[in-house]
Amino acid sequence: MVEQLISYLDSVRARDPAPRSRWEILLYPGVWALGFHRIAHWLFEARLYFFARFVNHFSRLLTAIDIHPGATIGKNFFIDHGFTVIGETAEIGDNVTIYQCVTLGGTNPANGKGGKRHPTLKDNVIIGSGAQIIGPITIGERARVGANAVVTDDVPAGATMIGLKARSTLVPAEEWLREFIPYGTPCDDPPCDEKGRPRGDCVEKLEAEIAAMREEMALMKAMLAERDAAPAPPAQPVRVRKSGTKD
Repeated sequence: MVEQLISYLDSVRARDPAPRSRWEILLYPGVWALGFHRIAHWLFEARLYFFARFVNHFSRLLTAIDIHPGATIGKNFFIDHGFTVIGETAEIGDNVTIYQCVTLGGTNPANGKGGKRHPTLKDNVIIGSGAQIIGPITIGERARVGANAVVTDDVPAGATMIGLKARSTLVPAEEWLREFIPYGTPCDDPPCDEKGRPRGDCVEKLEAEIAAMREEMALMKAMLAERDAAPAPPAQPVRVRKSGTKD
């Protein structure tokens, strides 16, 4: 068991450069949530549903991560930061990474129907922060789902999906030929360079735009002032036609 724990901690360290030691990884809420889930899942399979739920609720209170005891999770599962919800019939393969605020949710919970209603994540899948994976769909092996994507259809193996934000309805994710970014939405011009300093060209662009706007405003003010200073045209005499006369 100790060797398995060390192997798991090393797998987390391979995916997260922040920790300086295995002891630091042991403080991660995702690690504790997975440990509690192993106990809750064992109780769930033994049909000790109340005790499984008790462990689940205690884990959620402690870690802010809600994993249903019925969910099936493989080896080396890593939840970075937390605030994640995983449904009862979700199936997660080996070496899967999930960032914060992800939901592996089910179809219409109001109908009360059971069965497979949560997603399946194959091996080596990465789910970006804020992504919503909804329904009994399959995320193929080594697929990646970007931040804030709402996925309601299967994702092919090896695909990179960066989706649209959900507003009032669920939106299928779109496939983009871009680099996968787990934490946020990609942009064309990063605001900082490789060393984290503000990009000089961005600052220059902003300064040029501000200067152009100032010149335009000055020109408009001059035109308005010139119009106000111009003398008013002389008034045209009004010719009054008397009754019974000709012009």
